[in-house]
Formats: sequence, structure tokens, C-alpha cells
Amino acid sequence: MYDVKKGYEVAKEFYARYGIDTDKMLEICDSTPLSIHCWQGDDVNGFEKKEGGLTGGIQTTGNYMGKARNPEELRADLDFAMKYIPGEKKINIHASYLEADTFVDRNEIEPKHFENWANWAVSRGIGIDFNPTYFSHPKSNNGTLSAANDDVRRFWIEHGIRCRKIGEYFYKKTGKTCVINHWTPDGDKEFPIDTIGPRLRLKDSYDKIFEATKDVEGVMDGIESKVFGIGAESFTAGSHEFCMGYVLSKKSDHIILTLDTGHYHPTETVSAKLASVYTFLNHVLLHVSRPVRWDSDHVVAFDDETRAIMEELVRLDKLKDTYIATDFFDASINRTAAWIIGLRNTRKAILAALLQPVSLMKDLEAKGDVSGRLAVSQEFKAAPFSLVWDYYCQQQDAGVGLEWLEDVRTYEKDVLSKR
Repeated sequence: MYDVKKGYEVAKEFYARYGIDTDKMLEICDSTPLSIHCWQGDDVNGFEKKEGGLTGGIQTTGNYMGKARNPEELRADLDFAMKYIPGEKKINIHASYLEADTFVDRNEIEPKHFENWANWAVSRGIGIDFNPTYFSHPKSNNGTLSAANDDVRRFWIEHGIRCRKIGEYFYKKTGKTCVINHWTPDGDKEFPIDTIGPRLRLKDSYDKIFEATKDVEGVMDGIESKVFGIGAESFTAGSHEFCMGYVLSKKSDHIILTLDTGHYHPTETVSAKLASVYTFLNHVLLHVSRPVRWDSDHVVAFDDETRAIMEELVRLDKLKDTYIATDFFDASINRTAAWIIGLRNTRKAILAALLQPVSLMKDLEAKGDVSGRLAVSQEFKAAPFSLVWDYYCQQQDAGVGLEWLEDVRTYEKDVLSKR
């Protein structure tokens, strides 16, 4: 291993020439919470006492050894992964990850069914984010919040109401805001004739959920859109236009827009949407994933779009106003490695963005010096960012470079392979 501290001093001197305080940027990076999705550890199965597989256009591929089979194993795997994910963290769970001795249906869940999650989070000083599970249920086959069947729709409205109350429970237990994400896979495989009816029902359902829980505290609610899903290729009730329109119409402090990096047409990018969205909204919930051809939820890479998103948030001065969560699930590789790789790449992209000479580039732009702006932005693509990242990981005892990889292999041999 090279002298990490010496490397950092070299990088620090380089960045200082451009007015960048690396120590300050490290503090900002470290204090930016990242919400770790629990469903990577068990392939989105959850712990309901029921039979049946995934629905709602969600698929996992692969059968790698060591999938978590119960809450204790899942939390143990998260504990292991978090050792190598530096910075402020939260855990993100779905309603289907409840714990109960007997089957509890979605419209009957209560805070007591998540007590173990809350106590575990408190003991580790982290917050919990939450998600209603509007899929993988017998009553989700023909729509949920937009269903034409009134009884089905009432069932899912009650589920949403209970989820917001559970979110408040997490807030009161952990002392940290609980960010709830509302996504429903409602749609049509073929071309529907009535395209407004489902959306009017979806709007009404959201209205009823929020009205019934208007006194809930400590909860932020993201409304998430999607272009299409498997089985809903031709029509999605919760489209981007619907979700953005709904959020803007509510003019609420807690109802915000969710932007998922995999939920748009392949030619669209979330990085290009952020400024427009932030022109009208104060907060955004960001789901970081990696689509390959479609919303395939691959492990987050340190790729151009992930970097562009974080650069845009820094340039807009909106990093502090954005709730960042990961959302991917890969059953073809070691699941703890997937967490570590994806979350480290997300954090790495934040740090890389913070180490950009934003003020200098803005000044050049304001002066009309487009050539200078381009020159600076391109020169910094080769800046010694990795030296700062290695120093940060060393300071956080999170493993420099690939030091963590051998520990993953040992954990696989000693723990995962025996499941």
C-alpha cells in the first residue's frame, strides 16, 4: 500500500490552487446521508408469511449463494456491508419486511411489526426510510391505488395510511426524518381506451392517504413515476407527468418528487431533469440505480450519469436538499459485495462532484468565456480525485482501494456459503 496520507497532501495542494478546500469537501461528503436499500440482500422477497413470487414488473436474475433467509441474517449482512460504506447512512425497507409470528396482511401492518428494525437502527445510530409495498400481492394483479374495484382500492389506501404512520414511528424512535417512497406498478399491457380514469383514481387515492394522515410528523413522501414495467408496457398510471403534476399541485412541504435513474426512456437522464424540477420544488428523492437497456436495477457504477447527477446537485447547491437512496438488486453476484460496490460508487460520485471548481467555472461562464469553461471542466476529469477518496476511506476505516474485497470473500466462505 502506498503512503495514503502523503498522496492526500499532494492532492490537497493541487485542489487548493483552484480554491477547493478538500478538508471541507470531505466533511460535506461524509455528512450526506445515503439510504441503503435492504432488498438487495434477499432478492426483494421480504418476510411475509405467504407464498408467491415477485410481481409488478420486478425481476431478479441469478442464484448466487448466501441469500438472507430471515431478518436476522439480513441485518447481519447489512452490518457487514456497512463497515465498508463510509459516511452517514440510513436503511431503507419495504413494508413486506415486517416481522410477525403469523400472516399480517398489508392493510393491517402496525409499528409493532417493525420494532426489531427500529431497535436495530437505534443501536447503530442510523435512520430508517420506508416504502409501501404495492406489488407481489393477490390484490395487486389488476391495479392498486388506481384499481377500478373499490374494495381493492380501499385496501391499498389503508396500506398507504398505515405506512405513513409507521414512518412516523421510525422518526420518533430514531430521531431522523423517515423518507417514504410511494410507487405503484399500476398499468396495462395493451393499449387502454380510458387513460384518465386510472389517473383520477390514483390521484384520489393519494389524496385520501395524505388527508387521513395529515397530523403525521417527521415524514417526507416521494411520489415515484415510471415509463413502463413488465406486464405494463403500454400504459403506466403513475407516469412522470402525472407524478410531477401531483406533487406540484399539492404545494406541500412533505410531498416531493422521486426521480429514479432507471424509470425513464433510455435517451433521458435524471441529471438533465434536476434543474427543471428544482425550479419548482425544494426537495427531491433520488433513487440511484443503473439501467441496462431498461429499468434493470443493476449495481450502481461510477459511470458518467451517476457522476453527472452528483455534479448537477453540487452545482445547483441542492445536495443538502436531496434525499439519496440506492435501488438495485442483483442475485448473480455476492450480495454484500453488491451493496459495498454500489454504495461506495454513490459516495465516490458525491466526493468527485464536490472536488470540482464550480465557482471558477461559473465565473468563466458569467464572463462569456466558454472556451475557458470547457478547458477547466475537461482538465478536471484527470484531477487526482482518487488520492482524496483513498484518504477518506482510510480515515473512516472503510478499506482503502480493494482492501475490503478479501473480507467479503472470507464472509462468504464462513457465513454465506453455510446458509
